[in-house]
Amino acid sequence: MKSIVARIKKVHIIERTRPTIIPSYLLIKTLHSVISPGTELSLIGISEESEITLGYSAVGFVTECGEGVDDYLKGDIVACYGAPYVGHSDYLLVPTTLCAKVPPCVEPKEAALAGIGAIAIHALRIAKLEFGETVVIIGLGLLGQMIAKIANAAAYNVVAFDIQTERAAMLQEESSIRSFSTITEMESEIEKCTKKHGADAVLLCAGGKRSSLTNQSLEWIRHQGKVVIVGDIEPDFSRSLLFAKEAQILISRAGGPGRYDQVYEKQAIDYPYGYVRWTEGRNVAEYLRLVNDKRINVQPFLMDEVDFQDAPAAYEKLINKKSTTLTKIINY
Repeated sequence: MKSIVARIKKVHIIERTRPTIIPSYLLIKTLHSVISPGTELSLIGISEESEITLGYSAVGFVTECGEGVDDYLKGDIVACYGAPYVGHSDYLLVPTTLCAKVPPCVEPKEAALAGIGAIAIHALRIAKLEFGETVVIIGLGLLGQMIAKIANAAAYNVVAFDIQTERAAMLQEESSIRSFSTITEMESEIEKCTKKHGADAVLLCAGGKRSSLTNQSLEWIRHQGKVVIVGDIEPDFSRSLLFAKEAQILISRAGGPGRYDQVYEKQAIDYPYGYVRWTEGRNVAEYLRLVNDKRINVQPFLMDEVDFQDAPAAYEKLINKKSTTLTKIINY
């Protein structure tokens, strides 16, 4: 099989041995996978001699089911999420805990975004918002855009911001989301819609490690409000502002409970439903439900496609900032 990897800050397609089926796993022939620029460009930037497999969100059809698998059949279309099991490879061996069946009304390309959807859903769960509360989303890359759409579907009051005007404009189709590209306009909207009390939560989805927006976010929340770090930002906050508002600083890690747990992922042993309601696998399924029920529209994310063999050139454009798209869909 073929896989896309980073090595010495370059992207390569390499040959690997196709994996063989094992109990509680699915062998999946990939149809589409999604480039996540924030995560993957960072990995390319730190890659040395050892190969780093890129990607973590994909969709394909089941070619084999391992022993003990009862919920899937050969030929099922499934979305899957989570490195090192999921990447940009034409075959994937994935534990069932990281998979979800794709409903008939969901296009496979839409389902390929399920990993991004799960991360977005988990970030909102970490914020523990209640119906009607106000959430401010800072940074409207692929993940920030997805969070904004899902927050809007959940009937939260959504205010979004990105310094790039074109990214803020992408959310204008969502009539109940107010998106801005200047701090002044965004702050004015927060004051207006909260009657100067401040937002219930700010989700920081921007990258760049250190940002002045990190500490500024404390100014936009109410007393005992929350700031959730979602993007690659250093938690650099003023103690005086934290103290004054009794603010909560939270960090959202990946797609939900189960991530990086060897028992849940590698051994494919699910957590009891009654004790852990929303695992990363269940968040994947929930994303698919939102798309199936037309609660969110992810078609704007599917505008740029690339064939598998042309992927290295597509990464070069992203690295050199010659592409303005939020993501690229790799077709196999």
